[in-house]
Amino acid sequence: MRPDWTVQRELIDGVEIREVRNVVTGNGVVVEPWRSSWGTSLRALEQITHVTFRPGAISAWHLHRLRFDGVFVVGGAIRLVLFDARRDSPTNGQVDVFTLSHVRPTLAVIPPAVWHGVQALGNDPACFVNSFDRAYDFDDPDEWRLPVESEEVPYRFP
Repeated sequence: MRPDWTVQRELIDGVEIREVRNVVTGNGVVVEPWRSSWGTSLRALEQITHVTFRPGAISAWHLHRLRFDGVFVVGGAIRLVLFDARRDSPTNGQVDVFTLSHVRPTLAVIPPAVWHGVQALGNDPACFVNSFDRAYDFDDPDEWRLPVESEEVPYRFP
């Protein structure tokens, strides 16, 4: 932790983390989940989905070979786990674990070919916005999956 309350850590190559601020207004709270001027790898969005997980639900493991994947929590909390299995990556073999919540809004940008999994934390549903630089192609899905207990990923969800 740095004196300005930002977390200092070595991320998997290509992963981008952008904390944003909740803005308290006279009638509620406003937050920007994404802005093109931030200069992230999600410079142009083609698809956005809203996902709701039941408490404790896990979705793992999956990756996209072509698409950047953005995750932004809008309700509740999640554990986001990333695993770099890219042989030519300087961070090959690295596992990153993030606890993300709407309380401290953060955009996590996951590069292509990085395995990722999500677990809802707490007793309430967790909701997040998934954004992609390429839309899902129903004829040729860029979606690759492994079982949650796969031996190929050196992480086990609690």
